[in-house]
Amino acid sequence: MSKLTPLRSSITRLTSTRQFPSTRNVIRPLAASLQSHLQTQTRGYKRSPQPMRDVMTGEIIQLPDIDPSLLKISKTTSPKKPLPPSKLVFGKTFTDHMLTINWNSANGWATPEIRPYAPLELDPSSTVFHYAFTLFEGMKAYRQEDGTVRLFRPDMNMARMNRSATRIALPTFDGEALTELIKRLVVLDSEWIPKEKGYSLYIRPTLIGTQNALGVGPSSDAMLFVICSPVGPYYASGFKPVQLLATTKFVRAAPGGTGGYKLGANYAPGVVPQAEAAKEGYSQNLWLLGDEHALTEVGTMNLFVAFKKPDGTVELVTPPLDDVVLPGVTRDSALQLARAHAKGDLVVPGLPEKLVVSERKLIMADLVEAEKNGTLVEVFGTGTAAIVSAVDKIGYEGRDIQIPTGPEGLGNIAKGLLDRIIAIQTGEIEHPWSVIANP
Repeated sequence: MSKLTPLRSSITRLTSTRQFPSTRNVIRPLAASLQSHLQTQTRGYKRSPQPMRDVMTGEIIQLPDIDPSLLKISKTTSPKKPLPPSKLVFGKTFTDHMLTINWNSANGWATPEIRPYAPLELDPSSTVFHYAFTLFEGMKAYRQEDGTVRLFRPDMNMARMNRSATRIALPTFDGEALTELIKRLVVLDSEWIPKEKGYSLYIRPTLIGTQNALGVGPSSDAMLFVICSPVGPYYASGFKPVQLLATTKFVRAAPGGTGGYKLGANYAPGVVPQAEAAKEGYSQNLWLLGDEHALTEVGTMNLFVAFKKPDGTVELVTPPLDDVVLPGVTRDSALQLARAHAKGDLVVPGLPEKLVVSERKLIMADLVEAEKNGTLVEVFGTGTAAIVSAVDKIGYEGRDIQIPTGPEGLGNIAKGLLDRIIAIQTGEIEHPWSVIANP
């Protein structure tokens, strides 16, 4: 007999008794409430999400969103031993657990589950394999000496992930709900986050189409999963500027396309151009667009260029998004910090006292002219992995544009922004961007 049966029997006796008519109005609502609660429990597990239906017609009017209160956790019975920090290679080591949440167009988001890290089981006809229904995010968690785990601006990642999902007809979700689940995951695997300076836990939320059918159209099924990988400092042995090949042979993105979204389909086409750049002695591509050779991105990073103006002011410029450039979280952070410094609301060491910050179109002729007249101050990229990466050379039309980087291999502006962002990420400087994951 189920352990719940005696309680159900008691409830039935209470609601059917005629011995206490004066208390019937109290007992019946209480019994109904208890019965409802029992019906939502099965052997100790929480209820499954249910669609919201119209009370008159019974039609589904809202599918269930992600609900952290339903989280099911299945801990690994075979925990792995984390590698020594010095042995970590970016993206090669993964923690003990992962988060998975399924979705379908009939029932919405299913019960979220944190379970042991393991291969996914997908049908060969899944739409992700054939039509690139896939998007992802990159974010990091940091652990302090006292065990506090921090995320950096997760709301920005969630907003961008939803925007990407909308672009390729995958389901959207409550960003705050997913953030809560990610917190649970990283705290559970927090021992995998090295405490050494410069180390962190790279977090990869991913959303894929899983409908088992051939034919191009919105995927009726999807899976959201999150995996985590401990990573070391990008500059383990000092700052190393990168060399760029400004390419007109290949185009990363065009207006009206998908360049402004973090889709898997945007990354594989960049591998061959990067390999060709490497053959010519360059680290990455500088992606150009149009007949004017407008600057867009550096490899997979956002681009910043600093120019010295005649009155001594330094202008820090980044290309506008314009549906071509990915709205990077680090890009936005660098812009906000630089603008606060320029307004006098904040002092960021390393940034010039007279600074203006612009989002405007840049063309290669601007860099060629600035190098010629000595007004090119520095060039750098921003992104989750490196945070900031200096550029010391750009190959363009058969010659190299030389760019100052300073004695440390990183210009003052890039270094100042890097130091401030790291201080916020690690909790050295308290800031709303740094979100504590611990309960």
